[in-house]
Amino acid sequence: MNKVYLIGFMGVGKSSIGKKLAQELGYNFIDLDDAFEKKYKISIHRFFEKYGEELFRELEYQLLTSTFKISNVVVATGGGTVCYHDAMGQMNLNGLTVYLKMPVGGIVERLKNVQRKRPLITGKNETELLNTIIERLDNRLPYYQMAGITLDVIDIDMTELVERIKKEHNE
Repeated sequence: MNKVYLIGFMGVGKSSIGKKLAQELGYNFIDLDDAFEKKYKISIHRFFEKYGEELFRELEYQLLTSTFKISNVVVATGGGTVCYHDAMGQMNLNGLTVYLKMPVGGIVERLKNVQRKRPLITGKNETELLNTIIERLDNRLPYYQMAGITLDVIDIDMTELVERIKKEHNE
């Protein structure tokens, strides 16, 4: 397998870990959110405001499927990518899927100060943020649990996480 797909809720570190993992493996790195913004020349936040989540997810899925043709790549998916079409099944067929798991409290702490960049949580107070995270996480968990491996990302440094993923990838 020459592809690694990092999945998990927004803010768990998919992009940061993905960049380091790609560098260690000598692979290319694709952040689906960045790829979306580059291709469509609009921020995801603005796209959500203008066109809504449904169209975003459709176009995001098309971007995801384009990665199936690329070799030697690490892909950081969007937090909700896994829930649409057969994204999880397709990622599992095409590469190693890694669920980066973090407790709700850790996610809230990471997201409190970056709301303006995250359309699903913009303008929410801490209670609303917590409720949104719990609701979305409950909906996404069955998909996340389909991953090839699950790694808890709280209280573990990035180097160790990358080493664990590399070990699984090479087996």
